[in-house]
Amino acid sequence: MNRREVVFIVARASDGTIALDGDVPWKISADLRRFKRLTMGMPMVMGRKTFESLPGLLPGRRHIVLTRNRSWSAEGVEVAHSVEEAVTLVGDGSYSVIGGAEIFAMFDPLATRFELTEVFEETDGEVKMPAPGAAHGWRERFREEHEAADGWPPYAFVTLVREA
Repeated sequence: MNRREVVFIVARASDGTIALDGDVPWKISADLRRFKRLTMGMPMVMGRKTFESLPGLLPGRRHIVLTRNRSWSAEGVEVAHSVEEAVTLVGDGSYSVIGGAEIFAMFDPLATRFELTEVFEETDGEVKMPAPGAAHGWRERFREEHEAADGWPPYAFVTLVREA
């Protein structure tokens, strides 16, 4: 029996930063390719600010935006006003949650896998997120380290799974 996966996908600095000046602070090409691979063909749930930070609709993925603003809409976007409404829009399959911090916190009880890009720098951004860890039921399953390159700091791709 296949279990529904709720996959958190986030890049996070050593100091917890996930956003700086309303955007992801890093444009590491390997991370962008990984994000595309992990989300392709999968519904993505996100907050309005995260959606507005995207360059536009990302091809091959459904965009479900969770917002408190009842009058907000955008072409090609499915809008939800609660976690329950977003989950109903997703349907029975797996989906990804891509931000921001409030959305991650709201979906935390549902998350089954965490695809993390650990960026090894103190970014001092305005949006921070606590590190996933054993205290919250997460166990590291995979880690791939990368050296600094192209002006970006060193980073690691990490997969964590939630203990059942």
